[in-house]
Amino acid sequence: MKKIEAIFKPFKLDEVREALSEIGVSGLTVTEVKGFGRQKGHTELYRGAEYVVDFLPKVKVEVVVPDGLLESAIEAIIKTARTGKIGDGKIFVTGVDQVIRIRTGETDEAAI
Repeated sequence: MKKIEAIFKPFKLDEVREALSEIGVSGLTVTEVKGFGRQKGHTELYRGAEYVVDFLPKVKVEVVVPDGLLESAIEAIIKTARTGKIGDGKIFVTGVDQVIRIRTGETDEAAI
């Protein structure tokens, strides 16, 4: 099993969720996050004063998938989250040793 953490632009969330659902991903966790990479933020004007916005709003989607679904899930995220502009985000993939569903005690792939 693998855990996918994808950080991307907030307006792409619904598209990514739908794409993952279509390939059989049944659950995910979404967190509103802020950060920056190569974008380095931007400058805004507010009431005549200029200020720098260092951290840009993003969303982080976390999902655990069986190994057989990993490539499909990554492709679905890339296809739907990509705008072709700087700041599209990142995908991180890590291994998951064990999953336990608290309610039933199911473990590993049965608990996903």
